[in-house]
Amino acid sequence: MKLWRLPVEPVHLFGLVRSHAEWASVRQATISANIANADTPGFKAKDIEPFAAALDKTRLTMAATRPGHIGVEATALGTSEAGKAESWDITHSGNSVSMDQELAKAAEVQRVYSLDTSIARSFHRMFLTSVRTSG
Repeated sequence: MKLWRLPVEPVHLFGLVRSHAEWASVRQATISANIANADTPGFKAKDIEPFAAALDKTRLTMAATRPGHIGVEATALGTSEAGKAESWDITHSGNSVSMDQELAKAAEVQRVYSLDTSIARSFHRMFLTSVRTSG
């Protein structure tokens, strides 16, 4: 008797979650450096490129696996400028670090870590459930 097996294909979601967590780690280090230099005269606050912008450069496209699938062109999706951070004032010492802004960024990084952890945990449970019920 021949057993039917599901074709093994890579699950790209875990790679995406890993990349998102690595991005958040770099951003957290950048925010920490900004906070550490909050009293340094002339220090300019830094930030890294948003994850969505980095992801857009990968040129991933949706694949139609069945004739009835509707294709969406990348150009039809459009872009938004809503995520751009506003520039904050520079103090008389020439320092551009705003503690309020840096703490808001740190809270955003915490939300990213929580999201990544939740996604990985959910898919891990799904895989375990599928393995347990397939035997």
